[in-house]
Amino acid sequence: MRRDIFQAIADPTRRAIIGLLAMQAMTPNGIAEHFQTTRQAVSKHLRVLTECEVVKQEYQGREIFYHLEIQRMKEIDKWLEQFRQLWETRFDQLDNVLATLKKNKR
Repeated sequence: MRRDIFQAIADPTRRAIIGLLAMQAMTPNGIAEHFQTTRQAVSKHLRVLTECEVVKQEYQGREIFYHLEIQRMKEIDKWLEQFRQLWETRFDQLDNVLATLKKNKR
C-alpha cells in the first residue's frame, strides 16, 4: 500500500526525523539517539516514511543510512502554496484597510 505524503508528516516524531535527515543521512541508531523512545518505535516511523517515499535507504557496507527525498517534500510545498497565496492576499487587504484608517485618523 502506498501511503500519502501527509501521513508522513502527521506525526510529530516523523516530522522531527525528517528535520534530522534534512541535515544529513543517518543510521537508524543515530536517529534513535535523538528520541526518548525505543529503537523499534523509531523503526516503525522509518517504515512509514519509507512507504511514503519521503526517505530512502542506502546501504553502505553493513549499515543502512536513511536520507531525505527532498522532491517528495516539494509536494507539500505545492499544496501549501494555495494557502500562502490566499493569506498574502488577505494580508495585503488588511494593510490597505489599516493604511486607510491611519490616513483618515490624521
